[in-house]
Amino acid sequence: MITVNNLSLRYGKRTLFEDVNLKFTSGNCYGIIGANGAGKSTFLKILQGEVDPTTGQIAFTKGMRVAVLKQNHFEYDEVQVLETVLMGHKPLYQLMKDKEALYAKEDFTEEDGNKAAEMEQQFGEMGGWDAENSAAELLSNLGISEDLHYKTVKELDGNQKVRVLLAQALYGNPDILFLDEPTNDLDVHTINWLEDFLADYQGIILVVSHDRHFLDAVCTNICDIDFGKMTIYSGNYSFWYQSSQLVARQKADANKKAEDRIKELQDFIRRFSANASKSRQATSRKKALDKINLEDIKPSSRKYPAIMFNNVLRDAGNEILDVQKLSKTANGELLFSNVTFNVKRGDKIALVCKNSLAITAFLNILAGDDKDFTGTFSWGVTTTVASIPNDNHKYFEDVDANLIDWLRQYSPDEKDETFIRGFLGKMLFSGEEVLKNCNVLSEKKKMRCMFSRMMLMRGNVLLLDEPTNHLDLESITALNNGMKDFKGTIIFSSRDHELTETIATRVIELSPYGMIDKEMTFDEYINSDRVDEQRQQLLGPNYFKL
Repeated sequence: MITVNNLSLRYGKRTLFEDVNLKFTSGNCYGIIGANGAGKSTFLKILQGEVDPTTGQIAFTKGMRVAVLKQNHFEYDEVQVLETVLMGHKPLYQLMKDKEALYAKEDFTEEDGNKAAEMEQQFGEMGGWDAENSAAELLSNLGISEDLHYKTVKELDGNQKVRVLLAQALYGNPDILFLDEPTNDLDVHTINWLEDFLADYQGIILVVSHDRHFLDAVCTNICDIDFGKMTIYSGNYSFWYQSSQLVARQKADANKKAEDRIKELQDFIRRFSANASKSRQATSRKKALDKINLEDIKPSSRKYPAIMFNNVLRDAGNEILDVQKLSKTANGELLFSNVTFNVKRGDKIALVCKNSLAITAFLNILAGDDKDFTGTFSWGVTTTVASIPNDNHKYFEDVDANLIDWLRQYSPDEKDETFIRGFLGKMLFSGEEVLKNCNVLSEKKKMRCMFSRMMLMRGNVLLLDEPTNHLDLESITALNNGMKDFKGTIIFSSRDHELTETIATRVIELSPYGMIDKEMTFDEYINSDRVDEQRQQLLGPNYFKL
């Protein structure tokens, strides 16, 4: 158990949270959520002892071993991959090093022999004889092949380093796991493996993540940082979001009777409990939901931007996009080849590829930003294309303008300040904030500006390359809803599983050896044996599982 008593954290006059009293118990996974800057990662650092609270105490049950997913990807650069994983179990690793030092002594005595015997017994009891095999199996499950196990960490690429650090955190079944954005840079199958691993994990997990699908798959509880307080709710992220939205709507309806509000909440919990019985965390989550106190459900103070795309300049006709034998090479590397397909009105196409640079190059070609390719493509005469690129730097570099003037340049007709402010307001820019110079904006706010620009352009076709980058959970949810409601055509890429699964009606996979094109949902695609067989035929010895 982890017990938090009277915890407060203040920076000058700013209070992140005050008088926090919580208990985290074994067998549960707690998703730590809150608006950007609320203190999610800081709270994890307090629990780890890296940040001192202003007031309060943290107590761990004696003897519980804690593991942390390290964020410093260079800390173990000079260490062998397999050894880096073994270092995750500190007591066992220290015993291994002590044994090595003892056996290396030149003047080995009888006393040393007795000590060595004790250490060997302890080593066996801790599972030391299977340590390397267990670490190797964990690495393989996370996509690190055996030929990499004895290389140094610095020889791996960024994605592989993340997997090694994750293996280090998971190794040896620690009693408590602290995971800050564990799905970053993981492919969908590795994430699925991690979800299964954590669903069966019997210790305490505290996780910070912007991946809603992951939070739903692993969390039994949500710990919400709001109003300067921290509150634990039963259920996963979707339950917290939907219930808080329901209570907020009820609160706004002054005419709704108390008994009607209670019945509506009871019906909601009953429906969600039934769905919970099908999830990975079925038993514990359903029991928690069955016991929930209606008074515990509170409306959130979060503000959600209004991302809406349906106010198009005109409806598109039946001819949307025709692509014929499109290929692209960059820096001597063939990114994709022989891409041929036709887009129908209303298609919502998810682009997937092992190489994210290929998707960015493909979308840049369709947006007209890249002329260096072979093959052809043509947009229908009634199409109006609006796009969000992967890199929006060119829209802000060397621009000396406030937000109103910056957005005004993208307005096709209306230039009135009140009109422009309206689009900025939809993305939560208000008051004096719209007079800020766009050069000083954070990456998150620049993305919100780009969505204001996109809505202003009123396109009937949307091109979106990793649109959730730098967004908080509230903005990701708003974007997801906006894309779901959009009646036009979308071609997009995203690492957000929930967004891709709920939006895509068609999946196109790019590769240097050709393409795969299927009308199905994302989950159907990644779990399809027929698609996997087609990929093997297409890629041959270069085959990989998406």
